[in-house]
Amino acid sequence: MARRRFRARLPMAVMAVAAVISTMTAAGASGSPSDAGAPGVAPAAGAGPDKPTIRYTEYGIPHIIASNWEGLGTGYGYAVAKDNICTLADTYLMVNAQRSRYLGADGKASPGENQSTTNLNSDLYFQRINDNRVVERLLDQPAPNGPEPQVKEAIRGYVQGYNRYLAETGVNNITDPACRGAAWVRPITELDVYRHAHAEIIMGSADPLLEGEVNAQPPGASSAAPKVSRSTSKAPASGASVPPEETANKIREAMAVSRQQSMGSNALAVGSQGVSGGTGMLLANPHFPWQGKNRMWQSQLTIPGVANVSGASLLGFPAINIGHNDDVAWSHTIATVAPFGLFDVQVDPLNPTNYLVDGAWQKMTSQQVAVDVRNADGSLGKVTRTLWATRYGPITTSIQGQPLPWVVSAHAVRDVNMDNLRALNTWFHLDQATDVHDVVNTLETTEGVPFFNTVATDRKGNALYADIQATPNITDEHAASCLTLTGKLLFSQQLRLPNVPPISIFDGKRSACDWPDDPNAVAPGLLDPHKQPRLIRSDFVGNANDSAWLANPEQPLSFPRVMGDTAAPRSLRTQELILTAQNRIDGTDGLPGRGFTPESMRQLLFADNSRAADLALNATVSMCQSAPFGLILVDGNLVNVSEACPILAAWKDHNYTADSRGSSLFETYWALLVGRDAIEKLPWRVPFDPKDPVHTPNSLDSGSSAVRDAFGRAVIALRKAGVPLNARLADVQKVIRNGEQIPIHGSISELGVLNVVTPGMVDGKPDIVFGSSFVQQVKFTADGPPQASSVLAYSQSANSNSPHYADQTRLFSAGQWVSERFTEDQISVSPALEVKVLD
Repeated sequence: MARRRFRARLPMAVMAVAAVISTMTAAGASGSPSDAGAPGVAPAAGAGPDKPTIRYTEYGIPHIIASNWEGLGTGYGYAVAKDNICTLADTYLMVNAQRSRYLGADGKASPGENQSTTNLNSDLYFQRINDNRVVERLLDQPAPNGPEPQVKEAIRGYVQGYNRYLAETGVNNITDPACRGAAWVRPITELDVYRHAHAEIIMGSADPLLEGEVNAQPPGASSAAPKVSRSTSKAPASGASVPPEETANKIREAMAVSRQQSMGSNALAVGSQGVSGGTGMLLANPHFPWQGKNRMWQSQLTIPGVANVSGASLLGFPAINIGHNDDVAWSHTIATVAPFGLFDVQVDPLNPTNYLVDGAWQKMTSQQVAVDVRNADGSLGKVTRTLWATRYGPITTSIQGQPLPWVVSAHAVRDVNMDNLRALNTWFHLDQATDVHDVVNTLETTEGVPFFNTVATDRKGNALYADIQATPNITDEHAASCLTLTGKLLFSQQLRLPNVPPISIFDGKRSACDWPDDPNAVAPGLLDPHKQPRLIRSDFVGNANDSAWLANPEQPLSFPRVMGDTAAPRSLRTQELILTAQNRIDGTDGLPGRGFTPESMRQLLFADNSRAADLALNATVSMCQSAPFGLILVDGNLVNVSEACPILAAWKDHNYTADSRGSSLFETYWALLVGRDAIEKLPWRVPFDPKDPVHTPNSLDSGSSAVRDAFGRAVIALRKAGVPLNARLADVQKVIRNGEQIPIHGSISELGVLNVVTPGMVDGKPDIVFGSSFVQQVKFTADGPPQASSVLAYSQSANSNSPHYADQTRLFSAGQWVSERFTEDQISVSPALEVKVLD
């Protein structure tokens, strides 16, 4: 049935929604605070429409209502396919290990967070998982390890909705040129969806380990090169061994670069003591990729009396990952837990596929993995490769691109999420949580969250931080007993770099060093969830990708080392988040009143203030002004920086708004000064003090040669790029959508800006690689519906021909938000209302 358009005739729009909900009971139809059920929102149980119904409001946001989970999934599948079918079809191609077949072996795939590898590597990785029936075995298990009935019903419906949209449209009539007429766009199955979900859950290990796993070959073996039919692809040879200190140093540097160039997030939950005129507030600010399978998509999902939840999810998940319902709002942030561990196994020098455990030699298992490959002439060949595994898991010969040579020993991987489909159950339960205690119970009983913290608030005035997730069962005692020399350096983080999680490398010669099973954990090898940190307060809690230690500085947390560090420097973004919360609650930030309001929360995020500039700008200006004759010596050449001094001196508000001048100069300088080092390594006059972690280190040494050198190089870099030193940020940082240049405010994480945006090149054009994606602010009061606003920075659709390809991007550019429509009354009066009934 074609969508009916109601943009110009508001009375008809109201009548249309009234017709949709006419089958609801009288108790649930009005959505007023006096109605039965949750305050002001939820219709009565079992009273949904006969057919799944999609109500589109401003910016193409779908409000999907149905009478059961299958119907809800159908509406979601149809609506998300309409906006993003090419991205989804490309993802299903990946998890079915068919990218090389259709797109060639040497093309690029992004199976993890945002790093790329070849199609062939990606296919070998997923084909191995598929051959081992990993997902199928999980589907055969009962909950909590297998999906619950509501999950199965929603995914069954999702497949119906996706396939219906594809059938109605036809592959050749898809409006997105990215896949119009492509042979790889096809109807999907439920298994495709579960494989996609599983790929998202394991992506924290895919980026650092995938290439090492699919290219691992024993030294000197005749099979060291893969068997290739009509292809020239080769697996890399193993390298020579290196000292533990050098290996640890290279791994931590590679992991630091990866984390710096990958996903992040902020989340702030405010309780009753921190809210003005309300009981709880949440700021959700994930920093996800702007392209590909990890884009988020916004929707509202309603089964009257059962679930009513609004927010965003990763594409293809018929649930809300970050959002709110009638009583609870939550978000996730990337945590400091490595979702994997390595085991160093001694190998037989005469037969390196034998390894020693408890004094006895065991044979590695070999597995022939074959994938189809499209050759240059269009014919199909086949690549076959032998992959190896131990009792602990697959062999890898690299981590984050750093060699782990298979010589006297080899390294096996155990992935804590490889047997995790529980995350689906987790999010379906979070969507129906009633308060933060219910959130904690969900996290503990599913242990499904992969590599994320959870930050939440509720109508009762509680603010929750919880790092309760699928974590390797590595207690401090177990680590002390089993870590190798390299493992000790990485796990204890004696070589600390920002946001690099503790990485374990255990002695694989002892079976006792495997992760033990804990009777309190949901699955084998998981850490007892009760040992994982959580904090509930009435003022605030938050996280900006540091460990759980300072969720609130008034109540530092302790936890096993596997979950991150304590008493260590916090990132500038963590400092900025804490100070923003403290100053607003105390009323010392220059804004009116005390405590958060929706307006102040939105304003403070998009103020784009730089903590780095707060700490270091004055010293930098002083250094510049004191340079003899305005000259700085860089690589034997004198650089005239005199023009730069007044520009930075005039940048008094330290912000990265579109009209700011001097901000690009400071960003370039700061990035050169920091490099990949931890913030405490900079030349500060006042060092880090664990007793004052929010305010130290501070006072940059203006006489430091490192400061002068970085500043001189920044001036050189901008001049070579043809960028004026006083350029407006809007003229430097922008995206292009259908030929339109859209300025983007915000900046990189290292500057301590909450609104993170990381520019880069995408398909040869300047774009945002990752950064603020789905941004949501939610406020609860004692009664009445939640008050929320949001903006999806890259818009709902990746289809350049969609009207919702860049509409919210323009909104984000202007620092504006979409006022949420959550109740039936709010939806019905949208001037942009369009209704699609899936009859």
